[in-house]
Amino acid sequence: MDLRGEQSLGVLERLAAALAVAALIGMLLIPVIELVARPFRGGLITNAPVLTQHLGLVLSLCGALAAFPAGHLSTLTGSVSVLQLGAFTSLARWHHGLAMAIAGLCALLLSVASFELVLSERQASHPLAFGLEVWMFQAVMPLGYAALAISLSLAAVRSLRPQTPFVAAVPLAALLIGLELLGFSQAIQALELAAFVALALLLASGGAPIFAVIGLLTVGLFVSVDQPLASIPLSQYAMTVNPSLPALPLYTLAGLLFARSSAARRISDLIAQLFGGGWRASVVASALLCSAFTALTGGSGVTLLALGGILLPMLRSRAYPEQQGIGLITSASALGVLLAPSVPLIMYAILARVPIQTMLLAGLLPALVMVICLLCFGGFMRRSTKGIATPDHEAGVTSLQDHPMTSLPDHPMTRQPSVERNAAGKQGLGAVAQAGWELMAIPVALLPLISGWATPTESAALTAVYAFCVVTMIRRELSLSDLWPCFLLTAQLIGGVMLILGMALGLTNFLVDAGIPDRAIEWVQSFIQDPRAFLLAAVLFIALAGALMEIYAALVVLVPLMLPLAISYEIHPVHFGIVFLATLEMGFLCPPAGMNLYFASAVFRKPLRFIMASVLPALLSILAGSACIALLPEIALSLPRWFKQL
Repeated sequence: MDLRGEQSLGVLERLAAALAVAALIGMLLIPVIELVARPFRGGLITNAPVLTQHLGLVLSLCGALAAFPAGHLSTLTGSVSVLQLGAFTSLARWHHGLAMAIAGLCALLLSVASFELVLSERQASHPLAFGLEVWMFQAVMPLGYAALAISLSLAAVRSLRPQTPFVAAVPLAALLIGLELLGFSQAIQALELAAFVALALLLASGGAPIFAVIGLLTVGLFVSVDQPLASIPLSQYAMTVNPSLPALPLYTLAGLLFARSSAARRISDLIAQLFGGGWRASVVASALLCSAFTALTGGSGVTLLALGGILLPMLRSRAYPEQQGIGLITSASALGVLLAPSVPLIMYAILARVPIQTMLLAGLLPALVMVICLLCFGGFMRRSTKGIATPDHEAGVTSLQDHPMTSLPDHPMTRQPSVERNAAGKQGLGAVAQAGWELMAIPVALLPLISGWATPTESAALTAVYAFCVVTMIRRELSLSDLWPCFLLTAQLIGGVMLILGMALGLTNFLVDAGIPDRAIEWVQSFIQDPRAFLLAAVLFIALAGALMEIYAALVVLVPLMLPLAISYEIHPVHFGIVFLATLEMGFLCPPAGMNLYFASAVFRKPLRFIMASVLPALLSILAGSACIALLPEIALSLPRWFKQL
């Protein structure tokens, strides 16, 4: 996975990356301009919120196109065939190539369906702002899917012939156009649903992107009931232009700006001073820091890259076993889902139609409970006698100094503390002063939103602008040229996520229209009458789903299906959302969708089996914490009630 985001881009992807970054800059500037101008002129930009939302549509498709060659389109098998795990290397290449070719054809279908949507919208003629109309923004969907079809088809060829030049995209594009002219879209609709399911399984096992797997299943379901395929891109459009959704890339951008600077070093200095130099204090500090950093950056993988090279040497220097340290850092990086401004937390609020500020407050105490459960039930507060004090040169840790994402100076936490007690207080105050600008990001992000002074998008934009000012003007750690990787990586990460969300929402809408939630309520209530028993059963089901599904796909598919069930048991949507998200944290640590495992294997340079063994105790502790929150609703609901947000 290319965390600079630009090294493996072709000509087509570079153009898409430029458009995605331009859209992101527009999404950043428009809300800030409106926020500043509102007290004086009531706003400067016509239809500013809707314009920002439609820029999100451009970011989504163009960012996804730029994400594919950089490895940011999620798969279930790590972009390789499952046959690669055995001795079938040649067969695995053919399997992967076939899967990518079918994924390209799926993208072609979605491009044709999107084109039909654009034609109907153009006839309706809905003006947006500055002479622009809605269909002009929607046109990015057929163009984006067509470009993805070409890119996926080229990847299919390269899986068999790795040296295939980019110019091969020209005949591939001609081939795809020819297929469509010969009636490919009409012919595919003659297939039975079982054929679509079989093809989706082939894609999933062959390392094709998740969006193509879900998209092909959704196409099969719509074809099976003779529904127009244009409903699928319509669902994606409706998701992308949600009023709160632009907050996701803006919060992510703010986190990546801080991650690329020396913020991690300063915050870890502060926590080290607050908690002292003992190994137990270091364990607690590491867990809290990883959780908070994941919430800030929007990705547990970024946390592992930013903090793995700092925290593991620090833990080893305090005679903490290496495998336990790796397990602690990997699992604690999954616990930021419940903390503001976590992307999944905001995503649930959008799906459940719950105020975002209510969810932000509701997640604070449960997040603390999850950290306590991880430390106590996961065994990380008991030091094993194996693997203690491995020397740095033997550990093989990929730190931030080694990684292209960013560069940090040597970190004092890796050395034994040697100061007297009377100097510790001064150092603690110094650490607070050093990290003061980073700590201020929390009230900047939350206070405008909770007070109602700003909308979620405006609050997120304000946070991103604050981060920009801190890292470029106050700290002066990033030059303007250093900002491009942050903007590009934001576009790629969010583009990949939004593509999955669009396909998953189409699938969910079909299931809802088919009455699946109503049938599920009747079926479940015939077996389970007690709300607490339902919540415990839901925890087990969500844990299993989290292991098999990417977290955002799980949110979009499962929340509309399970939330009506929870409400039928008179469970508050906020409480259910916190239980849902807490349990999904297990998904980061479970194969095949557990991305933390793959990131940790790369960062710590350890086999995947070693990483899986190190996080096994954490899985049980997260399950215990989720069950605790499920049985004690006040853990999630007390703060929103205290602040009168319920």
